[in-house]
Amino acid sequence: MRYRLEYILLICIAAIVRLLPRNAALCLGRKFGVIGRFLRPKRTNIADNNLRNAFPEMPAAERKRIIKQVFSNLGIGLVEMLRLDLLDGKRDLNKLFTIEGAEHIREALTMGRGCILLTGHLGFWEAGNFVFPALGLPTAIVTRPMKNPLVDDYFRRLRESHGGYVIDRRKGARRIFKALQNNHLVGILMDQHTARRQAVRVPFFGRPAYTTPVIAQMAMKYQVPVVPVFAYRNVDHTYRAMVSPPLLLDCDLSSEGIVAATTLLTEKIEEGILRDVGQWFWIHRRWKYMTDHGK
Repeated sequence: MRYRLEYILLICIAAIVRLLPRNAALCLGRKFGVIGRFLRPKRTNIADNNLRNAFPEMPAAERKRIIKQVFSNLGIGLVEMLRLDLLDGKRDLNKLFTIEGAEHIREALTMGRGCILLTGHLGFWEAGNFVFPALGLPTAIVTRPMKNPLVDDYFRRLRESHGGYVIDRRKGARRIFKALQNNHLVGILMDQHTARRQAVRVPFFGRPAYTTPVIAQMAMKYQVPVVPVFAYRNVDHTYRAMVSPPLLLDCDLSSEGIVAATTLLTEKIEEGILRDVGQWFWIHRRWKYMTDHGK
């Protein structure tokens, strides 16, 4: 019953934001974010603590400003997601997106081993479900299924509406490998906490964070190029996608080599966040390591 009620609420919100003109819908999303900041004080405190530890010299007023941005961006992101299938191919690609470095992806694909798109919960992180299929590039996105299967199925349909496909991260290793064998792009978000038994510990904004080594291991073992890519929001509701040159990791599958490669990939995500701090998902408990050690 709870799942059905959550799904009905989502459909009602979706109906409203899909009927509104795009700019009006995104402005409403910003309001959703403002409301969310007051309804979720625990998440606000997590964001403040994360920022305080990541930027010890940042004044409290600046942290407060960034936290407001974070929640506004989350509200806008919800609306963007609910309208994802309304984006119109090449027209909206040219109208709404500036893509810097798209040639790096085509360069990576010339190797014939597929390409891992390295990204995180930054800016319009769902943009890859639209941008790369619109560019004519076969694209898979690795996601973690939501607890509510009705909501998860709804978002899956949205993500696959432009011709890409979703891979369940819990049991997707074989499908990821097959996608890379077929020379497809595989988008992976690598900026969330990973359970300690499945993780390596690498620095992230100056603090150890449990991080999945699987992306580095796969890229190293099969010599798959990794391309960092992030889509930032502009104030006029357009987007700037930044694509970095491909990384080809050393084939050193020792414990030290895996940690070094995972550290490098994490540094690339950190660099992406530093370009616009207020667009990252600071409300996430990324540093559960601190709790694990009673700090």
